[in-house]
Amino acid sequence: MNNPRKSDGIVISGLSHTLDGQPFYQNLSLTLTEQRIGLIGRNGSGKSTLSRMICGLTEPSEGEIFIHGVNVFKDRKEAIRTIGLIFQNPDHQIIFPTVEEEVAFGLESLLGDKKAARQKARAFLKAFGREDWAERGTYTLSQGQRHLVCLMAVLAMEPKAILLDEPFAGLDWPTSRRLFNWLTSLEQQLVLVTHDINHLKDFDRILWLEKGQLVGDGHPSDILPAYHDAMEALVHDEDPFAGEAKFDLGAMPALAAVGEGA
Repeated sequence: MNNPRKSDGIVISGLSHTLDGQPFYQNLSLTLTEQRIGLIGRNGSGKSTLSRMICGLTEPSEGEIFIHGVNVFKDRKEAIRTIGLIFQNPDHQIIFPTVEEEVAFGLESLLGDKKAARQKARAFLKAFGREDWAERGTYTLSQGQRHLVCLMAVLAMEPKAILLDEPFAGLDWPTSRRLFNWLTSLEQQLVLVTHDINHLKDFDRILWLEKGQLVGDGHPSDILPAYHDAMEALVHDEDPFAGEAKFDLGAMPALAAVGEGA
C-alpha cells in the first residue's frame, strides 16, 4: 500500500476493532479513491461503527485511518477540515437556536475568531440563496430544511470528504430526491450509508458489510443485485429473526383478511 499520508481519498490500514467484547473487523485494509461510495448492510452489520471510525469519533482497537493524508483520530483539528459528517437525524446535530449560529460554529473552531466566523457563515448562506435564514430559529424549520442547515454547516468547513449516515430517513419522496440530487452534485468525495439501494445505482463503488465483516466490495452492477437477492432470501427464511427479538406472527391478522368488511 502507498504511504497513506500522501494518498488521496480514504485509506484504512490494518483496521481491527472490538465492540462489547465481540470482534468487529479483522485487519481490514481499503483504499477508497472513488468519488461516490455506498455503504450497505443490515442493522448491526457495523456500518455506524465503521462510519464513526472513518470520521475519527471512535478510535479503532488496532490500525489507522487516513482521510486525504490526515489521521482523523490523532489530528482532530485537521480532521475537521478534512471529513464532514451528516447524521441521520438533524436534531442530533443541530445545537444552536439560529441558523447563522449553527453554520458559524465549526468555522469559529477553525478560524479562532467569532466575528470572522459569523461573517463567513452569513456569506455562505447568501451564496446558497438562504441569507434570509440567518436569524431564523432552527426549531422553526422542516426536517428537510434542517438537513440542509446541517449540510451547509458541513460544507462551510470546506471538507474534502463527506460521510452521510442515512440522511434521507424520515423525509418525503420529493424532499429526499432534491437532497439526493444536491448531494451528488457536490465536488467532495461522498460516502453514503443507506438501506435504500436505489440511491446507489449510479455510484462508483459499494461496500457491503455483515456482522462486522466486509462481504462485498465492487461496482454497483455486481454488488447490488447480490445484496438484493440475499435480503430477499431473508424474507423467506424460516426464522428470519434468529438471534433477534422474535415477533408473534400468529397474533397478526392474515393478509387475505386485511381490508375485509371495509
